[in-house]
Amino acid sequence: MYSFDFQKRVRYGETDQMGFVYYGNYAQYYEIGRVEMLRSLGMTYKYMEEELGIMMPVVSMQVRYLRPATYDQLITIRTTLRELPDTKITFHMELFNEEGKLLNAGQVALKFLDPKTGKTVPTPPELLNKLAPYFETT
Repeated sequence: MYSFDFQKRVRYGETDQMGFVYYGNYAQYYEIGRVEMLRSLGMTYKYMEEELGIMMPVVSMQVRYLRPATYDQLITIRTTLRELPDTKITFHMELFNEEGKLLNAGQVALKFLDPKTGKTVPTPPELLNKLAPYFETT
């Protein structure tokens, strides 16, 4: 299992009239978590697209709203991979407030795709090599 935490402060423009994060913005928070997790492994979407020839479209997303995130709150976006990816990668998401209370949870699945053919392809070996040590059992 591999898990990565990234902190982000809620901006005014991300909230609704009540001062709560607008529900549609959680998808963006999930993306921030995914991007920063991959960056923590030395991978970026740009590198995967330009150098490895891989696109990663979202194929499903589930969200549970437990407590509202509010304006100016520092939230922790925890992104976890519970299993090694194959032709898709599933990110498990949790957002916490400054007190460590769970605000939101969900998961996002993305497919590995060849942009030229539009066909699903296996996980790039370079990504698997970076993830493998976190999934080894002793």
